[in-house]
Amino acid sequence: MRDIHNIVILTGAGISAESGLATFRGPDGLWEGHRVEDVCTPEALARDAVLVHRFYDERRAKLAAVRPNAAHEALAALDVHWPGGLLIVTQNVDDLHERAGTKRLIHMHGELKSALCAACGRAVAWADPLPPGSVCGGCGQPSLRPDIVFFGEMPYAMEAIDAAIRDADLFVSIGTSGAVYPAAGFVQTARHVGARTLELNLDPSAGSLCFDEARLGPASELVPAMVRDLLA
Repeated sequence: MRDIHNIVILTGAGISAESGLATFRGPDGLWEGHRVEDVCTPEALARDAVLVHRFYDERRAKLAAVRPNAAHEALAALDVHWPGGLLIVTQNVDDLHERAGTKRLIHMHGELKSALCAACGRAVAWADPLPPGSVCGGCGQPSLRPDIVFFGEMPYAMEAIDAAIRDADLFVSIGTSGAVYPAAGFVQTARHVGARTLELNLDPSAGSLCFDEARLGPASELVPAMVRDLLA
């Protein structure tokens, strides 16, 4: 670890599972009892806005019952103490990284505690229920929707993420399936530029073979151990 200066860390649903949040897709292919096509696509929003808004209202409300775990806290400590470049990119829409104290963070798939205006593109912090027809404080249109990147939409901050990976000495993937693009391709970019690549996961992912090293186990154990090694 002595030659590591710039680090990019990708986190997925597995890092929040130990806090009690459901992973994006369960073994039955459903997300908390719903088909992804019914709650996470632009077509679903157009077809049944009430269902989509209610689904994310319920996810948002559940955040009050969960807390950051040791993995979130370890990454927050790394953020505080790492003297070099660091970017934590999360596929998660929960706020557990922020609540643990992480600052150098990008939510590439949006945030539950944010509302997006479909008319003007303005995003605003949002903690309450968000019924269809909620009015944007910027443009005045009744166009607020969950600030979630649906399937078929472009993830946020891709240029900044790509630039950070291309400058990285170490790329780490934590708790991801390795099956959702473009995030699943980050490891290949990191390898292309010569970065060391490490996967921390409960089970092998779809992309495990692309990493220099894979460590299997709970994120709450593996992530603090990795951070201790980096800060030693």
